[in-house]
Amino acid sequence: MQRTELDFELPEELIARHPSAQRDASRLLVHHSASAQSSHVHFDELDQFLRAGDLLVLNNTRVVPARLALRKATGGRVEGLWLSAAAQPSIATHGNHLAVLMLSGGRLRPGVQLCDEAGEAVIELVEKLRPGRWLARSLRGAWESLLEEVGTPPLPPYIRRLRIAAGEEEIQAEDRERYQTIWAGPSGSVAAPTASLHFTPQLLQRLDAMGVERTELTLHVGLGTFAPVEADELKQHLMHAEEFSLDEACAQALRRARAEGRRIIAVGTTVARVLESLPREPQASHGWTDLFLLPGHHFQALDGLLTNFHTPHSTLLALVAALCQHQGGKGLSQVKQVYSEAIAERYRFYSYGDASLWLP
Repeated sequence: MQRTELDFELPEELIARHPSAQRDASRLLVHHSASAQSSHVHFDELDQFLRAGDLLVLNNTRVVPARLALRKATGGRVEGLWLSAAAQPSIATHGNHLAVLMLSGGRLRPGVQLCDEAGEAVIELVEKLRPGRWLARSLRGAWESLLEEVGTPPLPPYIRRLRIAAGEEEIQAEDRERYQTIWAGPSGSVAAPTASLHFTPQLLQRLDAMGVERTELTLHVGLGTFAPVEADELKQHLMHAEEFSLDEACAQALRRARAEGRRIIAVGTTVARVLESLPREPQASHGWTDLFLLPGHHFQALDGLLTNFHTPHSTLLALVAALCQHQGGKGLSQVKQVYSEAIAERYRFYSYGDASLWLP
């Protein structure tokens, strides 16, 4: 498959700058791949398309307030993004005070201290790992505390760009709550598992009452998930490895659902990648996945996928096409037709946008 095949035209006004007024008030396009039939509803109607015994698999990662607006002592601005220690497995030890940052803005060197907006030094650069990547030391103790104090939600660049163009603040008060799932647990992601942002406690209660089961695993979302495909041939694209873990309760839930012939539905592409990285009989585990799911992949672990609408030239769009083909559809051509339908119906796209549910 060629990179150009993942292209499509999207009017910029359909890129969501803000979340919907209420989480479950976003729209939901439900598509059955085998019949090529679509339904257009709102997310709070999700229960109409699920059934008792379905197993929803959620990603419980917590998004770190990883975006940093820093200054050098000379006043020059430095844009920073905290990256989980797990994003650099070649570095053996970090401790509470060391982490990897992605930095841009001016010339930097080891020993330079970076300051917050008040002019107080908060970070010291230790070692340049490669262009744009630095090992850095927190000057205020544990990174978790430092980021809570001076960091902001790591919204995708296109949201920040569109807000600035519209004369809005780049980061707004709503982002701390809305760019986070309601079940967020272990910290470590630098991007939200966006398919999960639509859920509310009330919707989960309704799903519980009708017998829909759910379980959780953890994948800390890194930059690699959202990196565009740059190679002309998709098979030449290298996925960055991301850390995942699941406990025995999750493994048991997966084994029971498969043994009993119940549907397993991944809430988000991050979950889909973890499930397809596991053995047929999953066990509690901790590891890394760099799996790139392309059309032709034989899915062994999931039957459905709940996900947002993705960007052109993305690995995520290829993943949806792979599942559509596996479900009995026509793969990428059908996905692009559904996306054209969504554009005509004025769905909102990307991280703060609307959702789609892909079923056989």
